Amino acid sequence: MGYVGCHLSISNGYISMAKTAGWLGAGTFAFFVRNPRGGKSRKPSQEELVAFKEATKKFAPLVVHGSYTMNLCSDREDIRKRAAEMLKEDLELMEQIPGNYYNFHPGSNLSQGIQAGTDFVASALNRVLDFGQSTIVLLETMAGKGTELGRNFQELAAILGKVECSGKVGVCFDTCHVWDAGYDIRNNLDSVLDAFDHEIGLGKLMAVYLNDSLYSRGSKKDRHARLGEGAIGMEALERVVTHPALSGKPFILETPCSLAEYQKEIALVNSWMEKV
Repeated sequence: MGYVGCHLSISNGYISMAKTAGWLGAGTFAFFVRNPRGGKSRKPSQEELVAFKEATKKFAPLVVHGSYTMNLCSDREDIRKRAAEMLKEDLELMEQIPGNYYNFHPGSNLSQGIQAGTDFVASALNRVLDFGQSTIVLLETMAGKGTELGRNFQELAAILGKVECSGKVGVCFDTCHVWDAGYDIRNNLDSVLDAFDHEIGLGKLMAVYLNDSLYSRGSKKDRHARLGEGAIGMEALERVVTHPALSGKPFILETPCSLAEYQKEIALVNSWMEKV
């Protein structure tokens, strides 16, 4: 059995998120520690972190999401440098709430090509990661817009294969993204997971972002939909949640929902998990 939650806003503080997750009936949740579109960090006090650590003991591993502006494989050195600094700062913060996940988009290689982008991301991870850290860093599966890395399992495997602290990295599997990238999780989920296992290894699949997609398979558009209101469909998403290979994983909803709607979706996914 897994754990389900959603993305929550940090705007009202860390403790508020934990209380909201409890009200929602969540077993985990995700959040940004800095502005996702700008990069400014929301720095908590030491007292707030201690209280948050205590308040989240009952939850499965939380999933902190790196800023969307953090591009470790940019074609500009200043942007790559700032991205690595952001990663380092975020991981230092996370070591104060140990045992959780940090997920990020591998980035866009722009005009440099896949190999250069892969090398830049891996190099940054090798500079920042430490064998002694408790946080597991996750690369997110991507939809394939433009020149973003991670549009297929092979690209993620290429990055992971160059990381020296191999035990501190894994993958976050986004259902909308893999569908938009061309993987048929609606009709051939077993085959998709077999492909993941072959390229990366299912032992590296640490968390799932559970989203429907507004667009058809292979669209490369990355537009999330509420569960059952998109092209993937309710039955297929239930098969994802209840698949034995994904048992025990945290499932995070990133659907376009209000908190009241999230409460309903969390209850729905929990009811699927109870069938297993």
